[in-house]
Amino acid sequence: MLLPSTTTSRQAHILEKIDSPRDIRLLHKSDLDLLAEEIRDFLIGSVANTGGHLGPSLGVVELTLALHYVFNTPVDKLIWDVGHQSYAHKLITGRRDRFHTLRQYQGISGFPKVSESEYDTFETGHSSTSISAALGMALAKDLRDDPAKTIAVIGDGSMTAGMAFEALNQAGDINKDLIVVLNDNEMSISPNVGALSSFLSRKLTGRTMRRLKDHLVERLGQLSNVGENILTVLKKSEDSFKSFFTPGMLFEALKFDYVGPLNGHNLEELIETFETVRDTQQGPVLIHVLTTKGKGYAPAEKDPGLFHGIGPFESETGKSKGSGGSISYTKVFGDTLTEIAKTDDTIVAISAAMVAGTGLSKFAHTYPDRFFDVGIAEQHAVTFAAGLASEGFHPVVAIYSTFFQRAYDQIIHDVCIPNLPVTLAIDRAGVVGADGPTHHGVFDLSFLRIIPNLIMMAPKDEEELRHMLYTSINHGGPSALRYPRGCGENVELGSELVKLPIGRGELLRDGADILLLPIGNRVHPALRAARGLEKLGIDAAVINPRFIKPLDMELICDLAASTGRVITIEDNVRQGGFGTSVLELFSRCGLSVKTSLLAHPDRFIEQGPQKTLWRNSSINSVAITEAALQLMNR
Repeated sequence: MLLPSTTTSRQAHILEKIDSPRDIRLLHKSDLDLLAEEIRDFLIGSVANTGGHLGPSLGVVELTLALHYVFNTPVDKLIWDVGHQSYAHKLITGRRDRFHTLRQYQGISGFPKVSESEYDTFETGHSSTSISAALGMALAKDLRDDPAKTIAVIGDGSMTAGMAFEALNQAGDINKDLIVVLNDNEMSISPNVGALSSFLSRKLTGRTMRRLKDHLVERLGQLSNVGENILTVLKKSEDSFKSFFTPGMLFEALKFDYVGPLNGHNLEELIETFETVRDTQQGPVLIHVLTTKGKGYAPAEKDPGLFHGIGPFESETGKSKGSGGSISYTKVFGDTLTEIAKTDDTIVAISAAMVAGTGLSKFAHTYPDRFFDVGIAEQHAVTFAAGLASEGFHPVVAIYSTFFQRAYDQIIHDVCIPNLPVTLAIDRAGVVGADGPTHHGVFDLSFLRIIPNLIMMAPKDEEELRHMLYTSINHGGPSALRYPRGCGENVELGSELVKLPIGRGELLRDGADILLLPIGNRVHPALRAARGLEKLGIDAAVINPRFIKPLDMELICDLAASTGRVITIEDNVRQGGFGTSVLELFSRCGLSVKTSLLAHPDRFIEQGPQKTLWRNSSINSVAITEAALQLMNR
């Protein structure tokens, strides 16, 4: 286990002098291993305070150093897929002094961000985009006759997405210079086979072998049909020989030169290979690198899933500094789904590479035959669910709000047009905190509520979540259930599940002066605001709509008409969201009432604590009270 206290004085002086990759290229190669140790020490100590994606970043320290050592970044473009593994990259590209602000409010992002550094060449946050972006950059350079290199680093998990293979397919077809580094920390390859294939690949792509091969091709090509026949036999022999000993057959079929697998923690081997590819590249190349997630930190190596993304923890033990509090919405969802499945064997659960994150670990353990993790393939997950639903099952697809954006077409065409009984469990709806704009779930209300046949719900607390899930599963068509990240309202969980009437809201508090219409996690802040308004002599009614679609027309319109003033509150963008749907309802009913819509503004929301972001967007209790006073001319 590496800890900050183990850093030697020599090591401590290396990182302090690194302000850009240019400084790394001045180091002797023997110092790079020492620098790698110090970077790990620094990351462990820093992320223990801020939280973050520690495991992936610890696994690519040597890979990061080798890439920046060999390639002339930022002239050569380096694109990190997702960005979970970019911490070492950030540390050595001028952000060491600000690293303590990682993922903090107004601090540096946990993902590559173009506005932070010229070395962050592409904004990332969702997976499987690096090869597509890198191919676009490589083609642009080719059109400008720019000789600079383009390198995409993608993890084996991200390679499960179809987008990655769409990009590989085009890259092989247009045959432009592109380097793809496959960071593989999951595939199990025996040491003997790995060492042999590594040796073969490096020799088959070395400078001498490349020159000999090119000379042989040129000479044989001059021998008309005989030479062409010999070339065909030799090419088939080389391909079959390499493919037998390496997992490169697939990439060779996509017209990539395959190199590897390499030991991703051997700097000498990495540097030698990258230099060879840099100097001899002709067309697309895929370099297969084997790494260990959490490398150098025993707790992260032992439990890479936990340390993939973790909150603050004790660096000495690896134990989380959990904040305690009530049970999370995610856990309530997972426990309730497992409970319902006991008496309903048509229920199937589907995850897109986020089993623990979506609370499905218990279901997967209890009903392994009815659980499916499809990998980072949200589009496939939804259509796969549609196929199951067409055969009499009820699939529950649990995906974060931000990742459901990738499956929009499938939701419309494959689930909602045929009106199939599929439940979309939308976790992390609303702002999520430190992961920032790429991960905030603030668009789902807007892009889902417009789809015919789809009903949509949002619970005011964890107990209502249970009943909404039960309602969704017992609904005969497609439904969406959105719930936030974090703990609930610490309400008591009942035992008996009940089906809620579709499209019926709940009057929580009657009032004559103003109507508060909050949805989901904004209901309790609205209730607190109503109690505060009462002390100021304002009688505020509060409705929990429960359903975003369909809305309870009678309940909402009657109270809106009697009070004449309405405030909608939502953890979603204002454009096309819940408030807009209420305005549409008033228009249909012919109502003209003073209305204020509280929601996130028309901009991407920065990273920061949820409470801070709710305050900034004026959707907390204080802001609701102020909006009510303004609407009352007080």
